[in-house]
Amino acid sequence: MVDFELSEEQVMVRDMARAFAQRELAPFAAAWDRESRFPAAAVAKMGPLGLMGVFVPTDWGGAGFDTVSYVVAMEEISAACASTGTIMSVNNSLTCDPVLKFGDQAQKQRFLAPMAQGKTLGCFALSEPGNGSDAGAAKCTARLSEDGSHYVVNGTKNWITNGPDADTCVLFASTNPDLKNKGISAFVHELPIEGLTVGAHERKLGIKASSTSQLVYDNVKLPVSRRLGQEGDGFKIAMSTLDGGRIGIAAQALGIGRAAYEASLKYALEREAFGQPISRLQAIQFKLADMATRLDAARLLTFRAAILKDRKVRFTKEAAMAKLYASESASAIANQAIQVFGGNGYVEDFPVERHFRDARITEIYEGTSEIQRLVIAVNVIKELGGA
Repeated sequence: MVDFELSEEQVMVRDMARAFAQRELAPFAAAWDRESRFPAAAVAKMGPLGLMGVFVPTDWGGAGFDTVSYVVAMEEISAACASTGTIMSVNNSLTCDPVLKFGDQAQKQRFLAPMAQGKTLGCFALSEPGNGSDAGAAKCTARLSEDGSHYVVNGTKNWITNGPDADTCVLFASTNPDLKNKGISAFVHELPIEGLTVGAHERKLGIKASSTSQLVYDNVKLPVSRRLGQEGDGFKIAMSTLDGGRIGIAAQALGIGRAAYEASLKYALEREAFGQPISRLQAIQFKLADMATRLDAARLLTFRAAILKDRKVRFTKEAAMAKLYASESASAIANQAIQVFGGNGYVEDFPVERHFRDARITEIYEGTSEIQRLVIAVNVIKELGGA
């Protein structure tokens, strides 16, 4: 049985995140988006609140909350500014989490604690120009030196969120290309580092205030102490990390969808046509009803996945379901929000065009909708005893 009632602690986290988001993010989100400006000052304020290491234990500088707390905080931050939600998600889900799970004591002290406190910022380098969803097809290599003291890394990583602003990187590279997936290893290293070039900022459709770039490794030397886990553990570490990360993206999508829905509801109550508020028109009422239903369904799926993660039981299928449904719902809600706003929805003066652009990426990163469907299908077939 899954209990969806928030605890007092979870309500406290939600209310704290909401107050911060409405004060420090919402008034500036549109300007950051227009200028593609990284919200450095706002992000710096999130660390002391525990928002950059929500579920990291207090022993390692985090807030020590559970995954449900992370979900409600992520929804609030993303409802105000999806770009800031992306920055927060990468630091929590994609960098703190793998170092917490697979790092040794020295790695946790050097890398995890500062990230969880918000003193440093993390990025996650898995995708490459030629592999995309095929994470096991890594061309970036990490060759062990003859004396066994360090690895030499060469290759290019693509679409690295936080890349231009990060201090820490969780990197995946092939230490044995002949073994394919089983030959991928994970590393954690500081930025900047000799031999690493940060590419130009990507010009994106949405989440423009978050920074994205390539990372190009040219004979970068990483001590063996920078390897996470054992050689060949990288693919396992990546998949485990993405399982948890998909819960964060589902929560981000929830926030974006909720913001679009709330803007639509407010506008429908105020905008008049045919001598009455458009909220009285059945066509608009049906759109609002569909939006509200999608949001509730997506939130329940996301909470379920988070609760299962907190119970330390397998949640791969449930995380994929939450990410799939929440992301596609966010896009659908934002699309209908523009319809509610009519011509006003198509211009930057109103927020729903930004929500529309921001929602789209949630169907792509940390596993496309097509990948989520594959994950779900494989798991439901296994549950029924299929091959």
